Amino acid sequence: MAILQDVDLERLRQRTSEKWRAYPPDVLPSFVAEMDFGLAPVVRDALSAAVALDDCGYIHPQRVAEAFVDYAARRWGLRVAAEDVVPLPDVVTGLGWAVQIAAARGEGVAITPPVYPPFFSTVRQHERVVVEAPMSRSPQGVYALDLHTLEAALQRGARAILLCSPHNPTGTLPSRDELAAVAALAERHGALVVSDEIWAPLTLPGETHVPFASVGDGLTLMSASKAFNLAGLKCAVLFAHGEAGRRALRGIPMEARWATGQLGATATLAAWRQGEAWLADVLETLDHNRRSFERLRAEHLPALRWVAPRAGYLGWLDCRALELGDDPARVFLERGRVALSRGPTFGAEGRGFARVNLGTSPALVEEIVRRLGLSLSPV
Repeated sequence: MAILQDVDLERLRQRTSEKWRAYPPDVLPSFVAEMDFGLAPVVRDALSAAVALDDCGYIHPQRVAEAFVDYAARRWGLRVAAEDVVPLPDVVTGLGWAVQIAAARGEGVAITPPVYPPFFSTVRQHERVVVEAPMSRSPQGVYALDLHTLEAALQRGARAILLCSPHNPTGTLPSRDELAAVAALAERHGALVVSDEIWAPLTLPGETHVPFASVGDGLTLMSASKAFNLAGLKCAVLFAHGEAGRRALRGIPMEARWATGQLGATATLAAWRQGEAWLADVLETLDHNRRSFERLRAEHLPALRWVAPRAGYLGWLDCRALELGDDPARVFLERGRVALSRGPTFGAEGRGFARVNLGTSPALVEEIVRRLGLSLSPV
């Protein structure tokens, strides 16, 4: 395995994605969940071959389902039936369909803030009610699912629980016991669990991801988009586990199954089938980056607190001791010209926090910390 060092900032600035077009060129973007590494060679080759064949028609859904079945078995030991897998354009689209199936208009859906902002907006967009079940946070800053707030949400009428596992933005990994307890709660209250596990392939060295499907009934969303940087190509899967999940899956309309991009499916299948060596290098790099960020933070920004992520490349920064207000990302942008994700968009629990993206080279991690330090220098 190797640390991925070859990240050219000038080349990155030629990209046209949201990450590299949202801010002026003097800003270092470290917000949207997109990595800076080049595509895995097997993915690039597969896309090139598809274009050479003019292979841009409709996807073959069964091909995607069968590839995911093989991948889930190899990576997590999951036994999934191909008929229980539906391809979709992306995880947020899947969340939208799941919300509509699990709850009627005006009914509640439980989420666990601080959490990925589309959890809030997707529930509201489909005229369901957000029922917040905030995570617990230890004095050391470690987050965990809070079974008491989840049960309270179900008692208030929530018909579904949206899990984010591994969790965005905190990088936590629920244990098997935690997930089993959530499954028991949902069964007792007749609620559907929908687990967003898009970050699972990026579980970092020394850590273990427990798929919700291994402990309870429901629906799970997966994609290669975060691990292989394929978000713009549009391919994800929704799969059912248990009878409750299979009943819910029947509510996905036929047209949704054909909305996935052919090139997205091509790239995803190459990643799942042949991308393990490249992903191992990414994971080693991300592990190096989280340790490097911790060392640099402790040395230069000791009042800035965080708990290193156990999965993914996002860091959840507790900036409250810096006295930068509810939205410290605004100060970092104005003073240090580094763009982080705004904490309050993850819920009220995000006030005084910001999210940093460490999915880049070690050199740019150092530059991020330098710019954060500039933001705290006397003005």
